[in-house]
Amino acid sequence: MANSRQVLRRRLETIAFTQAGFFTAAQALAAGYSYQAQKYHVDAGNWVRVDRGLFRLPSWPDRPDDQFVLWTLWSGGRGVISHDSALQVHDLSDIDPASVHLTVPPGFRATDPLVTTHIASLPKTDIERREAWSVTTPLRTLADVAASQLSQEHIDQAVADALDRGLATRRTLLHRTANLPERPALRLERALARREES
Repeated sequence: MANSRQVLRRRLETIAFTQAGFFTAAQALAAGYSYQAQKYHVDAGNWVRVDRGLFRLPSWPDRPDDQFVLWTLWSGGRGVISHDSALQVHDLSDIDPASVHLTVPPGFRATDPLVTTHIASLPKTDIERREAWSVTTPLRTLADVAASQLSQEHIDQAVADALDRGLATRRTLLHRTANLPERPALRLERALARREES
């Protein structure tokens, strides 16, 4: 019996270790823990209940990107950190978004007041994989925010930061604008022009 418990624990830890110590009720169920066993482990202090259907190993250290892991799990692994949140991840501009921005595929219906969802099918070339979550690339992020309601001032700052840090070049940005609708293309071109004037 003890051996069986060790196998279950190892199975669950294998999942949790790739997700910053987090795991969902569905993942625990797939690993062999019934809902009754899940309640027992929370009550016994073996697991920490983070949210409905979401747990964490109790000894796991907190990290700044924990929120991104949480919302990735909330989206069933389909969400990609994007827009204002991706600016924050890439340290482009001084933006501090009030909610987490996630790009999710068409057909995604879940909502939460703490999340701003954007519907799009992202090509793999526009995604960077992190340890337990994904974020849009700097170029995709700049294109996304240029199409959003973000101020031109923040876009100017984000473009300047991306150029200064080598995350984009004038050429790659202009190439990206060629495939954008008029408004976001003009906003990025304006940011480039202002950067060159300074």
